[in-house]
Amino acid sequence: MADGSPDDDAVVAENAALIVGRLAAKLDEVTRSIQQLLVAKIAELGGDPQLTQLLRDTVSGNVDTFFSAIRHRIPVTQVEPPTAALEYARRLAQREVSADALVRAYRLGHRAALEAILNEIRTSNIEPRLSLNVFDRMARTSFDYIDWISQRVIATYQEERERWVESRNSLRTLQVREILAGGNVDIDAMTTAIRYPLRGIHLAVVVWCPETDDGADPASLEPSVRKLAESIGAQDNSLFISVDGVTGWGWISLSAASAVKSATGLRKVAKATSGPCIAAGNPLSGVDGFRRSHRQAQDARNVAITAGAGARRRVTLASDPGLSVAALLGSDLDAASAWIGDMLGPLASQADSDERLRETLLVYLRTGSSYTAAAEELHLHFNSVKYRVQRAIERRGRPIGDDRSDVEVALLLCHWFGTAVLD
Repeated sequence: MADGSPDDDAVVAENAALIVGRLAAKLDEVTRSIQQLLVAKIAELGGDPQLTQLLRDTVSGNVDTFFSAIRHRIPVTQVEPPTAALEYARRLAQREVSADALVRAYRLGHRAALEAILNEIRTSNIEPRLSLNVFDRMARTSFDYIDWISQRVIATYQEERERWVESRNSLRTLQVREILAGGNVDIDAMTTAIRYPLRGIHLAVVVWCPETDDGADPASLEPSVRKLAESIGAQDNSLFISVDGVTGWGWISLSAASAVKSATGLRKVAKATSGPCIAAGNPLSGVDGFRRSHRQAQDARNVAITAGAGARRRVTLASDPGLSVAALLGSDLDAASAWIGDMLGPLASQADSDERLRETLLVYLRTGSSYTAAAEELHLHFNSVKYRVQRAIERRGRPIGDDRSDVEVALLLCHWFGTAVLD
């Protein structure tokens, strides 16, 4: 602790900087706890993995900016708003999330940050009177920061909302959302209104620019859906609507023959090295198929984003083995990770060697515990598969018995979510 009177401004500032320094070392922990609080308390902020990741970056940026203001005694009016915070406000405006949700997020986040500060001060060796002055200084600065940043993000939200409403095809988008909401639909009238045949077979897709791809072009989203339709032999026009600046929803009308071949066509697209990421549902008929294929595509996208798979998997299909199970169980990755550890033991590690063993064991179990079938699928020698399976069981630490189905599900989750669920 610094010497001097607890009322001395320099001493208070120095000790506030020390508290911030200790909290900065825990930035990831503080960020995660605030993000989880906001998603749990404000339903509108949850459900989309890409937005959740941007929320995490927003929280981290705001906390780090506030810490810097305390550490370097920078007046709040002279700091710059975090880029992620402004972009998050724009995305919420584009997705029609209420401004109230955004304001509430800052209030709840502010409270959580103050609790973290207070807990850190309590565990410090600062004498009581000085600790009160330190907390008072940090609290006043935090209120000034929240007041300032709230005005900036709300102004950004309102500007983007006005721009987005003017620029998009709002009537068509509203009509498509009306179809997705359920209920009875006048099929012929709606077909005319949205200029898309609702009586056919529909393949729904979600296209997006991954956050990690600096070269991604949002303008490529709609053309990518048209090109995709051409590549799989679509018989009629495709339908596309923008969801936000980096995400779009599409539907492709297929003939019965092209529907059968659509998965093959999509897998060919997956070999391309550039362009937006694509998640696709299954080809399904009628208005109900229009809705269900879209839900499947959304599930596939959620799995791909949660796994951080944008850079290595351009196309994710609802028909991919185990995808539907991963979508159902992927909402709580912490719980899934703990369960996977219980099921697989040391086999649930991030080592490349364990990844190979898991994939081999998964294919072996999926093919009815056939070394021959697994060898054919993996393009390996029979003996290589047998060795890997035996080695995987050794790494697990116990034989596979009545828990075979649990082991297969755990392996599926490892396959889809990778490092997100591994030790």
